[in-house]
Amino acid sequence: MDQPPTAAPEGYGPTEPYAPGTPGAYPGDPTSGRGRGALVAVLVVLAVLVVGGGTLWYLRDSGDGSPTPTDAVLPTSPVEPDTATTGPAATTPALASSADPRFVKAGQCVRNEGVVAGKPKLIITECVPKTYEVLRRFDGATSGERDAEAKCGKVEGYTNWYFFDSELDTLDFVLCLKQR
Repeated sequence: MDQPPTAAPEGYGPTEPYAPGTPGAYPGDPTSGRGRGALVAVLVVLAVLVVGGGTLWYLRDSGDGSPTPTDAVLPTSPVEPDTATTGPAATTPALASSADPRFVKAGQCVRNEGVVAGKPKLIITECVPKTYEVLRRFDGATSGERDAEAKCGKVEGYTNWYFFDSELDTLDFVLCLKQR
């Protein structure tokens, strides 16, 4: 009753356990695609992290809160007050508690402390020669240089303009200035 073991066909043996005709082989073997779902999930998570991290990095660098206009028509070198005239004009309103141009009002003056060939950096100051008097302030969304020119073009006597364009349109403003 003992039968001698039959030899496996050539090429089939213990080294190929899933060869056709062996007990472990069947069509559509699920082990052939194993791990692809996990790999796709890991790649999607990495892509989301990279995009999210890049967005946060961009927002962190651009949202420092200080006004950085994209363009303005102002001298690029700092303007020093003229020492011949020492007092402010008689109609100068009181200075704001901050020197930040976001808080300047019509009738106040600003000066440019920007670096040569750099972006202008305005600060609120006393109205003395070689400063800029704010003739009109436009609050609300601005689209940039053309918008500032159009708004200030309607203001009599302006010589320069300055605009601040932030990601939040309610913080945008345009200043129509007259050099003193």
